[in-house]
Amino acid sequence: MTTGAPTPTAQKRSRPRSLLPLAIAAWLVLEIWLLMVVGRVAGGLTVLLLLVGGAVLGAAVMKRAGRRAFTALTETLQSPSSAVAPQPGGNPGNGFLMLAGLLLMLPGLISDAAGLLLLIPPLRKSLSRRVRRAAVPGPLGDAYEQARMRRPDGKVVQGEVIRDDPPRSEDEDPPRPPLTK
Repeated sequence: MTTGAPTPTAQKRSRPRSLLPLAIAAWLVLEIWLLMVVGRVAGGLTVLLLLVGGAVLGAAVMKRAGRRAFTALTETLQSPSSAVAPQPGGNPGNGFLMLAGLLLMLPGLISDAAGLLLLIPPLRKSLSRRVRRAAVPGPLGDAYEQARMRRPDGKVVQGEVIRDDPPRSEDEDPPRPPLTK
């Protein structure tokens, strides 16, 4: 029996979003295969020591990056000009340092290699610049810029502008602000 209602249509997923689970599964299979190959060649104890060493190094890297980020936050909040916008490029790549620690903590040799590559400072700075260039023009960059409002003295005021004014027509003159001295 049909009710005459249209059949619901599922929202179509984007191509990268559709392929992400397949890519993760392929990465996991590759990691397991590589661990088995290294285990056959070098022995199971060597693989175990590599995995434990990677986890310990990753934890140390994440601890250092977190401590560095907390110190920078504390200095920013305690400085007398804490309301002034942070300078661009201050501590580039700290997020990539945390990502390096996370990749080192994950069990697997490919993730360990990627984490070790991210520990190289010039590579980390280059990646940080590229990601910043790619992300700023997008919706996140626009939202970030809209959320920051500057006062005439250069201080940044966090907030959102909400107006209760009725919408005006195009032929009206804009209202003038009151003169104050």
